[in-house]
Amino acid sequence: MKEIKVKNAIITKQLENSDNFQEFLKTTNEENVNIILVEAEDKIQIENNLYLDVLWPNSKYYISENPLNNNSLVCKLKYKDFSMLFTGDIEEIAEKEILKLYKDRLKANVLKVAHHGSKTSTSKEFLEAVSPQIALIGVGENNEFGHPHELTLERLNDIGCKIFRTDENGEIVLKKGVCINIYRKNK
Repeated sequence: MKEIKVKNAIITKQLENSDNFQEFLKTTNEENVNIILVEAEDKIQIENNLYLDVLWPNSKYYISENPLNNNSLVCKLKYKDFSMLFTGDIEEIAEKEILKLYKDRLKANVLKVAHHGSKTSTSKEFLEAVSPQIALIGVGENNEFGHPHELTLERLNDIGCKIFRTDENGEIVLKKGVCINIYRKNK
């Protein structure tokens, strides 16, 4: 927000206070960014035929285990017959709750893989419900956590979706639905 102009920031109720959150609030105030507080069942209309369905977190189903990850924002972007599921940093425990509530609404063309492809998310059952054609993994090169995990990559390969990773492919841009352009980073 200090580098590019941001009009709105969509967030969920913060369950823990942190220095990062305080810095976020300070920056949104300094840069006059509108904060939109959402939770499950909210719909954010962006323009005609383009909107976000907020699926998680749900104040009725707060997860106390690793709350910052498991109560992170999960939403489904819809544009005509194209959809993309953004999964934040949720882990399998949150996936199970989301499956109970929305199993029939999860199918998406593209999945932004949760938690940088860690082994604690992207369960087989969740992938079967989403059934993505493309999986995007945001992960740093040679990260100390070893993300994405081999088990996650294996599960993605098992369902036959294309995998794009920022550590290998650089910045990933979607154009016209599922046509991918990849901009290689300079090394």
